[in-house]
Amino acid sequence: MNVKVKFFAIARDLVGKDEMLLSLPEHASTTTVIDKLIERFPKFQDWKPYIRIAVNYEYVPQDHKLKDNDEIAVIPPVSGG
Repeated sequence: MNVKVKFFAIARDLVGKDEMLLSLPEHASTTTVIDKLIERFPKFQDWKPYIRIAVNYEYVPQDHKLKDNDEIAVIPPVSGG
């Protein structure tokens, strides 16, 4: 299956782009996405406990099952004033 992954804030800095397409095995979950990102971008490991995941504009748990063509947003913690 193929999914589109969008990156925000520090996640975008770690990857070096706003979005990417990922090919995943059938029955993949959002955990699979995070694991693939850590494989390709090892510094993601440091942020793993803090990252929130949204699928098709809704926050989901990290073991959420994915479908072909889902859009995943990787959202790190943000602060501001």
